Amino acid sequence: MARTPSSDRPERGRGGERGDRPNRGRGGEQTPREREESEFVDKLVHINRVAKVVKGGRRFAFAALVVVGDAKGRVGYGSGKAREVPEAIRKATEQAKRNMVKIALREGRTLHHDAFGHFGAGRVILRAAPAGTGIIAGGPMRAVFETMGVQDVVAKCLGTSNPHNMIKATFDALVNLASPRHVAAKRGKKVGEIIGRRDGAAAAAAAGV
Repeated sequence: MARTPSSDRPERGRGGERGDRPNRGRGGEQTPREREESEFVDKLVHINRVAKVVKGGRRFAFAALVVVGDAKGRVGYGSGKAREVPEAIRKATEQAKRNMVKIALREGRTLHHDAFGHFGAGRVILRAAPAGTGIIAGGPMRAVFETMGVQDVVAKCLGTSNPHNMIKATFDALVNLASPRHVAAKRGKKVGEIIGRRDGAAAAAAAGV
């Protein structure tokens, strides 16, 4: 009995005829979660290797510190521990996304006013800066400002160089920042009155009055 030529058979795959599958390749549209993740910028601040002495040798693990932001005022930090570096970074990134806070920025580039923060032995001083100053800050604090979207700021860390304490002290200063709109609503005044007083005080200080 003659066999049917293979060219006469319909080409079928696991899911039926070829060409019926939806396009789920790299050229397909992004899901809402993928679009949300693409908006964030993450920076690895510090990785620490720790060792646990057990019977038969030492067991190594890694702890990662990550800062995540959307470059529009939202920023968060997180830490993660795992036996492998990529897994520790993934855990830290997920925690940072869950702990994000919204910080009000002046003109979308700098802070509204100077701030002071502390955590443990770490103390930080944050100062607003004019346009063109850039980010003048240490490594861990620089990562926070870059992911948050700050373009001009002057920061100084005092007391310790521990990256965890520096990050937590920086966030302590950031969450205490208040925008003119928030202050005006709290005091029952107009935003123009708050900004006018601030600009007048800055002009008087520059003139040496």
